[in-house]
Amino acid sequence: MHIIMSDFIISEFDDFACLTFPALNFSNLKHGVTLRSGGNSSSPYDALNVGLHVGDDPSFVLQNREVIKKSFSAQSLFSAQQTHSNEVYQVTEIPKENLEVKGYDCLITDVKGVLLMIQQADCQAIFLYNPVQNAIGIVHVGWRGSANDAIGQTLSAMQRAYGCNAKNTIAAISPSLSSCCAEFLNYEHELPHAFQQFQVKPFHFDFKAISIWQLSSYGVNPKNIYSTDICTYCDERFFSYRRDGVTGRNASVIGLC
Repeated sequence: MHIIMSDFIISEFDDFACLTFPALNFSNLKHGVTLRSGGNSSSPYDALNVGLHVGDDPSFVLQNREVIKKSFSAQSLFSAQQTHSNEVYQVTEIPKENLEVKGYDCLITDVKGVLLMIQQADCQAIFLYNPVQNAIGIVHVGWRGSANDAIGQTLSAMQRAYGCNAKNTIAAISPSLSSCCAEFLNYEHELPHAFQQFQVKPFHFDFKAISIWQLSSYGVNPKNIYSTDICTYCDERFFSYRRDGVTGRNASVIGLC
């Protein structure tokens, strides 16, 4: 399936830079993918690392997270200690403090003032917004998340919780590992057979196209799906686990206001 490339904007906050999609520029919605520059962490996590479980000084990470929360004027930052699962967490109220729940890779809410955050370093963050029901979701999708249908589980959860019809949902795929660098030598054991249609050359797979295929399969209009041509391995403005091994995590955030 052809990827629908989108224009994107790099916006400068006081303390960091952030990528946003014009397709998600609604007056009641805030979103973005942070670049790695502008934070408090030292090498090899420099500088805006939001990952608490990668070896960085936790005090620096918490400072970085607080900067992001304040820059988006959110009351709370809600994240997950991700495990490459397809489990969906529904945020039903504004937490009194920033929270991180363990064992979830998919977050949804219709509560204003909560900024949902996914952490990534080559994996995709899938932004979901249903303007009819005014509900949002965000999904952490690595190859395991693709294989486990994390996208479909999240769309189904939004339908159950908020009555969201996928055909009204807008989706955007963050910068991530592109097919040029997504090499899987053991793909016959790791990936579903259906993914082989997205093998662009020996051992290399187009996971952005896989996500678009999965979104479309659950009823999202292909005209409402957006992506970028940015590969996080190739573009050093972003953290990349495959490139660097020990490294930080970018934040993808979305919130209602």
